[in-house]
Amino acid sequence: MNNRVLKIHPSDNVIVALADLPEGEKVSYERDQFVIREKIQVKHKFAARDFAVGDPIYMYGVLVGKATEPIPTGGLLSTRNVKHSASEYALGQRRLEWNIPDVSRWKSATFMGYHRSDGKVGTANHWLVIPLVFCENRNVQVLKELLVDELGYGANKDYNLDIKTLKQMFHSGASSEEILSANIHLSPEQTRAKRFFPNVDGIKFLTHEGGCGGTRQDSQALCALLAGYITHPNVAGATVLSLGCQHAQVHDLEAAIAQISPNFDKPLYIYEQQKSRSEESLISQALKQTFVGLSLANELKRTPAPLSKLVVGLECGGSDGFSGISANPAIGHTADLVVALGGTAVLSEFPELCGVEQELSDRCVDEVTAEKFIRLMRTYDAAAVAVGSGFDMNPSPGNIRDGLITDAIKSAGAAKKGGTSPITDVLDYTEPITRPGLNLLCTPGNDVESTTALTGSGVTITLFTTGLGTPTGNPISPVIKVSSNTVLAERMPDIIDINAGTIISGEDTIETKGAEILDYIIKVASGEIIPHAVRLGQDDFIPWKRGISL
Repeated sequence: MNNRVLKIHPSDNVIVALADLPEGEKVSYERDQFVIREKIQVKHKFAARDFAVGDPIYMYGVLVGKATEPIPTGGLLSTRNVKHSASEYALGQRRLEWNIPDVSRWKSATFMGYHRSDGKVGTANHWLVIPLVFCENRNVQVLKELLVDELGYGANKDYNLDIKTLKQMFHSGASSEEILSANIHLSPEQTRAKRFFPNVDGIKFLTHEGGCGGTRQDSQALCALLAGYITHPNVAGATVLSLGCQHAQVHDLEAAIAQISPNFDKPLYIYEQQKSRSEESLISQALKQTFVGLSLANELKRTPAPLSKLVVGLECGGSDGFSGISANPAIGHTADLVVALGGTAVLSEFPELCGVEQELSDRCVDEVTAEKFIRLMRTYDAAAVAVGSGFDMNPSPGNIRDGLITDAIKSAGAAKKGGTSPITDVLDYTEPITRPGLNLLCTPGNDVESTTALTGSGVTITLFTTGLGTPTGNPISPVIKVSSNTVLAERMPDIIDINAGTIISGEDTIETKGAEILDYIIKVASGEIIPHAVRLGQDDFIPWKRGISL
């Protein structure tokens, strides 16, 4: 890779800066030479030819924008002179050929997982405590305070801070300056408790703001999402707290569970406060029953499972101008490896597929699947437009500062997470994964809403790429953070698990990094490595209200 500039696709008419390019510098790419007309910051793009107003701009081989004013060769592309534009799309021909990667080195590989009665295999073994409505969040919090620390399930943070020292200093008359300069860090040995139930990886509490007060459709979607978590292969059982009068009724949850898992046989304990003698009685009964459930969950141990049982989510957040060049194609190659091994990969974030709809719909295994993808994309975009937005408004200020100046540029790079394999299924929000291979799942681009949805549909481990850094995680599915650049990996080593910036520097290829990521997945799925998001207790959970979020 040229260590100064990169042209991603032969048909592109823009060049990516791999380093800061000062005004007047002469750079070359293959046989072409360019004079930089103004400072180009690393990750940003410059024109490979003169653009007139209205001229199309291509990157990753697809239309990503149009010039809004003349741009000279070597000139910076920015929100000042480029606007979002994407190609139209329609049902096309199937294009299912792909270069199946060599997976011989993993053919006999296994991971140590938790086998469930329905044939699925989890990468973790958690107990859930869930409110059916936000009115029960406080009671869930009380159960958390009673269970987590006492049973040794506090997050293993490296930054455990000791408030007792500050209290002692205050009582002894310490000045504000002395307090501000005090060392209040505890060592991990001082804070990490041994788990009382060694085969239970965690007790997770999924508080939320839904269940009532919104639309009935939101409550139904919430029940479907919670059912996806309760039936999830990473979950041993659940305790559910209901108020009683809310829209999200117990029978709605039970029906959603039965639809996903007709032979559901996990421990499920449901308590309704309006039928209880008192709040104390409710908490007492739920506490005792949860303890019994944890003892049952503890009986299950990890045993070998083939890699075909892996269900890997593909997610990004805090993306930058390198994401589509390094981290995203790297996990795209990992996805291809997983699919070639008979496993499942799931690409989400539909607002970040804008501009690549034709390629993805053509990769769907049949016309019915392709039509579903097209319908979901158009319905979602129309719903966003109806509330004064649209896919073109997806890039965040951070995305734009780091070179993703249109949604189509962001989307063309984001879609690289999906690799090159045929798309075997397209799922609407909360629909369960049933077919191996590459799946598309309709979710927002919002990081937490999307990772929440991926797990709700059955993803057992998630690859999460980032160029700017983000602490997003998930309560029950391990999230592995992959940085697009080395600067981020070195600046936030407590959050980043794998550095794909070595692709930019030329130390790795997309293929070698993708293989490295698969090896890492196997260790995480086996419980041998704890990703930072899990270690830090980044248990983010946000249900999606349709049509509001990008």
